[in-house]
Amino acid sequence: MSTELLPPAQPSFVLRGHSAQVHAVRFIQGNTRLLSADADGWLVSWNLASKRPAAVWRAHSNAVLGIGSWGQDRVITHGRDSKLAVWQLDVKDEEAIGKTLPVDKPPTSTPQPWLLHMLTVNTLNFCSFAMCLDGMPQSHAIHAAVKARKHPSPILIAVPNTIDSGGIDIYQLPSETRAAVIHADRNITTGMVMALEIQAQSTKLQVVAGYESGHTMVFVQTDPGAQFQRLYCAQPHSQPVLSMAILPSQDCYLTTSADAIVAKHPLPAAQGIWKTELKPLKVVQTKHSGQQGLQVRSDGKIFATAGWDARVRVYSSKTMKELAVLKWHKVGCYSTAFAEIGNFSTFEAEDDSPVKREDTEGQDIVRTAAVNSVQQRREARARFTHWLAAGSKDGKISMWDIY
Repeated sequence: MSTELLPPAQPSFVLRGHSAQVHAVRFIQGNTRLLSADADGWLVSWNLASKRPAAVWRAHSNAVLGIGSWGQDRVITHGRDSKLAVWQLDVKDEEAIGKTLPVDKPPTSTPQPWLLHMLTVNTLNFCSFAMCLDGMPQSHAIHAAVKARKHPSPILIAVPNTIDSGGIDIYQLPSETRAAVIHADRNITTGMVMALEIQAQSTKLQVVAGYESGHTMVFVQTDPGAQFQRLYCAQPHSQPVLSMAILPSQDCYLTTSADAIVAKHPLPAAQGIWKTELKPLKVVQTKHSGQQGLQVRSDGKIFATAGWDARVRVYSSKTMKELAVLKWHKVGCYSTAFAEIGNFSTFEAEDDSPVKREDTEGQDIVRTAAVNSVQQRREARARFTHWLAAGSKDGKISMWDIY
């Protein structure tokens, strides 16, 4: 059948529960849960097997800018109330947390997960945080705790500077200390920081920033305590940068903007520290302005954007060609998230063999086995489907099964 005759793609299902626009979505806990956060500060952890809320709480008194995960049981939220919070949220913790969705107007005093850390940060920029594992060698005590899975590995958090909106602060968790500062470049008028990415390799730290002016820059710190040096600077966009993402190959990154440009940039190595005249690898005029929420799938093959025109677009990371346009929402989309790519075969083997027992409780045993089998299949589908989630201004989250 010709692709021209195929009907438009439809979401596999839609999660309805937010009464405000959904600003961020993220898969956690091996794709068994989807976190969503809205403009009123509410967070919902969705059980994707049952498609029902597993935990609901108000994390911030203002809009949530971004969410992330740290290890298996910690969730990071960044709100417009100038707070960055770390919560403990494991499956066993969900029982004590409310289940009433924001659209049903739950009381604001609903039980919350255990609050582990709280940082006061700059949120005037509308820029969400970026995070990576801390590449620095850790003390013996921390290394032993991580190895015993008592604590996740230390991480670095990048946010706009508290005083200078063109600068960048880098914090270390769990110590809650400010590890480094990148000052705004006074020779270039960039305006505010609008998007951030960070990655660490041993003692080398790279920070990627997108600015209000449409500039993007890469900074590197080769040794702890050393000054950050600018490796790369380009201005492919005529409007503020809205989102960016480093590819899993860690040799390039992507940016989107309020204009219609999607650009791919090199990620220079520390040995090319003075090569500041590098140019973007590719600049694509998509003719669709306002693409944000850029996310790259874990295998690096495709990436997705959420559009002000209510469409979610999927692109090839290699060729930058548009592969799919997903249209379901009637109003603008703000965020996207890909499920991690997993291996289905290890799960299937658990319920391949039939259950046969000849005794007085045979029927009950078969019935219980059937229920368990159905539940396992639902969990397997939730865990191993190549989901793409899209959060929208309408408070709904569409779930797509493509590629």
